[in-house]
Amino acid sequence: MTIQLITFDLDDTLWDTAPVIVTAEAVLREWLSLNAPNLGALPVEHLWEIRERVLSAEPELKHRISALRRRVLFHALQEAGYPHGEASDLADQSFEVFLHARHQLDIFPDVQPTLEILANHYALGVVTNGNADVRRLGLADYFKFALCAEDIGVAKPDARLFHEALHRGEATAETAVHIGDHPGDDIAGAQQAGLRAIWFNPAGKVWEAERLPDAEIRSLTELPALLAVWNKTHA
Repeated sequence: MTIQLITFDLDDTLWDTAPVIVTAEAVLREWLSLNAPNLGALPVEHLWEIRERVLSAEPELKHRISALRRRVLFHALQEAGYPHGEASDLADQSFEVFLHARHQLDIFPDVQPTLEILANHYALGVVTNGNADVRRLGLADYFKFALCAEDIGVAKPDARLFHEALHRGEATAETAVHIGDHPGDDIAGAQQAGLRAIWFNPAGKVWEAERLPDAEIRSLTELPALLAVWNKTHA
């Protein structure tokens, strides 16, 4: 069947994520050292310990990474001696500092030209486990919807996230394609939900899972021609 909907992963598909997260963590720590000095030099191990405690008490936060980060910050601040209200305010402020820094990223140069071409022929959507917001990045106009795991409390590779994307994109699984870098979350997840899945593999990694992706690309610029061939084949 003719492709109508294309969904995209964000982190490590439209930009390189690791450098920006490292920077955002550093910006967060600097802000906390100035605005919450009682915390001192908080060891990362201690934050992970708090995170495990929070998840044990509130397992529903597992796929709500923004809410989870806020909660961990709140507990760390409260344990450092800040009263409930102040700890809550500082947690909210510090999270916003982190989120702002998390969006200071370099979109791959071929992203916008490719989205521009595709948006003229297909409905485009976002399916992500992360907390990047395409509105903050000037990309929102290309997408019919942006679906985050946080929105519905389940994460890729859970088929429910892809089914919700089909609902929002007004498409069937047979007419939808997902593009992402992660063999499990993106490729296996999309295929289990009935979508075709394209593996974005710029580094030329070796595919190790048993079921192959429906296609593999090294650059997003390959997408329009690949999809055109698929549409011609299924016309």
